[in-house]
Amino acid sequence: MSSSVVPIRPTARRAATAERLAAAAVEELRAQGYDGLTVRNVARRAGVAPATAYIHFTSKDHLVAEAFWRALDALPAPDLAKRRKPSARVADAIADVAHLVTDEPELAAAATSAMFANEPDVARLRRRVGRAFRDRFAVALGHDADPAVLDTLDLAFSGALVRAGVGEIAYDELSEVMARVAEVVTGAGGT
Repeated sequence: MSSSVVPIRPTARRAATAERLAAAAVEELRAQGYDGLTVRNVARRAGVAPATAYIHFTSKDHLVAEAFWRALDALPAPDLAKRRKPSARVADAIADVAHLVTDEPELAAAATSAMFANEPDVARLRRRVGRAFRDRFAVALGHDADPAVLDTLDLAFSGALVRAGVGEIAYDELSEVMARVAEVVTGAGGT
């Protein structure tokens, strides 16, 4: 492992502590924002010692990236059965992600900053998040999806999230924006 954290064996207790820290990070972000968040304050909010928090998370960015990943991973799989048009399926595939970032704007904005950190643990989570987005697009487009279309949607969505994270577009516009992108990329009609 290239991280500066010594690997620990997952146990139920350690997993529960990491979950409490991630949940406390979201609460701390709501209260203090990204700039005011510290691992020490998150540890206090979670009821654990700061040293324990640092066993799980190497930095504030690692903690925020993990909190975002956990929120994303908890989302249900998209229900695409009712949609025939590819652009509508793409919009449905990221609707839950759009709701997540709309409902938790502090977490979304913090994740925008944290995901750029040049840290091995953040890079690992960045790859997981990216795969999760790409998987949603792949499901929406079907097993025979053109890799270039997947790349385009993936890059467009990443860019849209960054633009929303810095306040250029509203989080609640993401589904609509991506539906328009998908219409252009997939050719507006079709099944």
